Amino acid sequence: MEGALPMRPEVKLSGWRGHLTAFAIIAGTILALFHRDLLGMMAIWWNASTYGHCLFVPFLVAWLVQQRLPGLRRLEPCAWAPGLVWLGLGAFAWMLGAAAGVAVLRHGALILMLQGSVIALLGPAVARALLFPLFYAFFMVPFGEEIVAPLQLVTAHISMILLGLTGIPAQMQGIFITTPNGYFEVAEACSGAKFVIAMTAYGLLVCNVCFTSWKRRVAFMIGALSLSILANGVRAFATIFVAEVTTIDAAAGFDHVVYGWLFFAVIMIVVMAMAWPFFDRQPGDPWFDPEHLRHEGHSSPGAVAGGALAMIVAAPLWLAASAAVGQPLPGAPAMPEVEGWVRSDEPPLPLWRPRFDGADYLAMARYRNAEGQVVDLAIATFDRQDEGRELVGFGQGAAGTDSGWTWSQPAAAPENARGEQITGPGRLVRHVVSFYAVGKGQPTGSAHLVKLETMKARLLGTDQRAAAIMVSAEERAGRPSDAAIAAFLHDLGDVKDLADRSLRTR
Repeated sequence: MEGALPMRPEVKLSGWRGHLTAFAIIAGTILALFHRDLLGMMAIWWNASTYGHCLFVPFLVAWLVQQRLPGLRRLEPCAWAPGLVWLGLGAFAWMLGAAAGVAVLRHGALILMLQGSVIALLGPAVARALLFPLFYAFFMVPFGEEIVAPLQLVTAHISMILLGLTGIPAQMQGIFITTPNGYFEVAEACSGAKFVIAMTAYGLLVCNVCFTSWKRRVAFMIGALSLSILANGVRAFATIFVAEVTTIDAAAGFDHVVYGWLFFAVIMIVVMAMAWPFFDRQPGDPWFDPEHLRHEGHSSPGAVAGGALAMIVAAPLWLAASAAVGQPLPGAPAMPEVEGWVRSDEPPLPLWRPRFDGADYLAMARYRNAEGQVVDLAIATFDRQDEGRELVGFGQGAAGTDSGWTWSQPAAAPENARGEQITGPGRLVRHVVSFYAVGKGQPTGSAHLVKLETMKARLLGTDQRAAAIMVSAEERAGRPSDAAIAAFLHDLGDVKDLADRSLRTR
């Protein structure tokens, strides 16, 4: 047609074929070399309902790429050596995650390496054209466990506000709510975390597909996430309300009906109905302008592919070469003699025993002082930490999985310790103060610092021995557990000295 602008011709498929072949080789090597992390990530998708949405992400990424094919055919792929920086960052992140025993970091590093192989072997123009699909691939990583506990408390608070508005008397203790007709726990599955995480993934997809304005995208995400949190609180309140006006069994049946992905689907429909009038991307709008993505400068495909292979192989080789062999422990840790306290044979009711899978030793003792205060001391020791035998991790610690005890809320603790309240059978409340030590390091209550110290020990080949020291007391009428724990820690003295003696690091 007269006056039409000349279109850039499509690049021959032969140019794409060679670069895609190189990319397939590097990507296949990454997936094969780190197949354990790939399989572990897929197992989480399949087994953990919180991450069930991750099963759809690979197909969504493929769909997003397919939507961009017309524009991609007008680009010329090229090898680009600076892209190896991103791939190398992924390899380094995997090494850190493997050394620290942080699965989410290893899984994220796997995505980084695959992204880096796209940038390095297909070039910056193609990478910019695929910017959102490459970013969206991060939602294959099962992340977000850290928001579960805060969301449990948020859901409980929302429920309490709504119960107050309806005139139902209720008391809240952490994530437990007591009403005249029942005793309710806002469990991990009821926290709404899986809805928030899934809504984040879904919302960002909608933002890319349906909006062009950044202001509308931000407003949509704020509204979608806020509605998810609020709706989950309303769901929890409704369950308690049904139990109050009918029976506990009826409430359980109601919760089973409204809970799950059906509930999430209803929320998505509401979100989309509210946002529909504000969509500003028209069907058929191009995703990018190929004319603005031209790139001058090429690198040798063979050299770039060789550099990529060297980087992805170097990470596990370094870790294998530098990882220290665990130094033997002196034996089971000896329970200390604490001035003013005597050992007691009285067992806790119900039995409390922290969970440390793979620990070399776990020793426990109960102490009583002249004032009648009672505390339990637990010491777990490891000669080294590996996958499945870690000082801190999911399901480990004071309220381990299947222990009969449930985390309730944070509790008071010294500056270098972690405090938490846990609830057991019979509504019994127990406070636990935890100290963790790796090698000759100072005790800490921070799981992040434990992972950091573990990572340093494995990467540098230093002492990996580790210990957990827990002081706990039951909440008894007239005898606050915090006071008993504080008195015992005062008389115990230096916790580092106890950790050192348990590991014999001096």
